[in-house]
Amino acid sequence: MSLLSVRSLCVQYQSARGTVRAVDDVSFDLDAGETVGLVGESGCGKSTLGKAILRLVPSCDGLVILDGQNLTAMQPRALKAARKDIQMIFQDPYSSLNPRHDVGTIVGQPLSVAGWSRRDNRDRVAELMGQVGLPADAVRRYPHEFSGGQRQRIGIARALALSPKVIICDEPVSALDVSVRAQVINLLRDLQQATGVAYLFISHDLSVVEHISDRLIVMYLGRIVESGRGEDMWQRPAHPYTSALLAAAPVADPRAARGRTRNVLQGELPSPMNPPPGCSFNTRCPMAQERCRQQRPVLRSAADGRMVACHYDLFEQPAALPPAVCVAG
Repeated sequence: MSLLSVRSLCVQYQSARGTVRAVDDVSFDLDAGETVGLVGESGCGKSTLGKAILRLVPSCDGLVILDGQNLTAMQPRALKAARKDIQMIFQDPYSSLNPRHDVGTIVGQPLSVAGWSRRDNRDRVAELMGQVGLPADAVRRYPHEFSGGQRQRIGIARALALSPKVIICDEPVSALDVSVRAQVINLLRDLQQATGVAYLFISHDLSVVEHISDRLIVMYLGRIVESGRGEDMWQRPAHPYTSALLAAAPVADPRAARGRTRNVLQGELPSPMNPPPGCSFNTRCPMAQERCRQQRPVLRSAADGRMVACHYDLFEQPAALPPAVCVAG
């Protein structure tokens, strides 16, 4: 049985202009010690999905099963106890830390809530400082005294405090400089090897996800359009949108980028309040045909065990894909 199972999860918001389906019938599994990358453009529902799993935002349908426990059916007291097994690292390391508290208080707060003694709390916080590569005297300093990368290390330490089984990493390196990103990603990998924690790693940048993920989920307009082993999807994407994201990823080696075609994908991301009929990607897809504009594709099994929501078997039509597609922005 998977450590985390999400089944048919839906999140919708009501506004004066109508209903927004931010997350639409999403299902996936996460195993112990595994990293699943969740990618897509801004506004596709990635962060909302992560918060819905933690029940930080309400879901309107579906199930979240963590280690055999149904989080979606739990009352507040039971949910509080279960949350020690699932934590979150937020995108902005500064706004997620209380500027009025020192680091020792910030990192030790989950322990205090869980009823740890003051001495055990202090010892655990000191241990966490060493795990995330911060000096021992960091506990007496305040968030504004640290760099962005160091603040994210504080956020990671807080997420690790209660030794969770799952951590949802919500764009944990997007606010950091490129050189610091690699340090934080390497830290997360080292901590996973040491503790066995599983990650749901949310990002819009496949070049970041590539270095940490075992499997990959691609979302577009609230729905999963492709999922499978990362290695397979890097080499040959099965959905045109995945191809677009891969082509948009920056290439570190200038020699590898030389001669690479970067055609910009036309059109804006449709509004989730008024999604296009049929396949939600049809307004921007270079392969779209009449069937795509009328009938929504279901997520189905494709070659090499991956899942793809597309009307056409792209493994049998290699010539149909453009040589490279790039998402603007």
